[in-house]
Amino acid sequence: MGIERIATADDPRLADYRDLTDVALRRVLEPAGGLYIAESAKVIARALAAGHRPRSVLVQEKWLPDVEALVTDAAVPVFVVTAEVAESLTGYAVHRGALAAMHRPALPSAADVVRDARLVVVLEDIVDHTNVGAIFRAAAGLGADAVLVSARCADPLYRRSVRVSMGTVFQVPWTRLPEWSEARGILHGASFHLAALALSDGAVALDAFRAAEHPRVALLLGAEGDGLSRAALAAADSVVTIPMAGGVDSLNVAAASAVALWELRAR
Repeated sequence: MGIERIATADDPRLADYRDLTDVALRRVLEPAGGLYIAESAKVIARALAAGHRPRSVLVQEKWLPDVEALVTDAAVPVFVVTAEVAESLTGYAVHRGALAAMHRPALPSAADVVRDARLVVVLEDIVDHTNVGAIFRAAAGLGADAVLVSARCADPLYRRSVRVSMGTVFQVPWTRLPEWSEARGILHGASFHLAALALSDGAVALDAFRAAEHPRVALLLGAEGDGLSRAALAAADSVVTIPMAGGVDSLNVAAASAVALWELRAR
């Protein structure tokens, strides 16, 4: 490895890691620059296993052996800093010891992602990075084959999404979905039954929907608060609801995704 020890946070070699808590800067730095940030050795390992390429790694001295076991390309610089420099650089305590600036891979087409899938999760305009990461973790753990996200959905490769997902954003195939006027045709062309998870008169209970045994299901999940758009509901073949008790009408979208995926998992 190309180990470089750096003593100050203003070193220009650390530009990719600077001010990660500033959302506006992160939007400029990561998508426009073709980068995302992976945090912790476990997450970096999953990114590397998925074929993603690091541009550099930032690590504290005591976690250097973990990184040395992962990054074997001598062309990738590994910047070793103190905990104080790391916190000054990023704006938060880097408890997990390592960050990697990773090159963003090119996204495949939606048709390619769903070609061999049985159960797909579709995220429409979910703007909370924590929820996006949690849904990816549920998708990985409960057997979804792919995730499709709308153009306005939060980025699965933002640092918080990646961290909350425990790196499963690299494990589950995903891509961006076009607007519903085109997306519906892509999914129907692949023989998916579109199931919108929503509160609606005449909605089918989740267990009853499962009993119908549709061979291929695309589960549509909407934004916090507003839920699915009219266009998404119009595109759906069924509206499905989770039966609730105790005067509660719905669950957080990440919790709802886990319940629905558990019910729809392959048996």
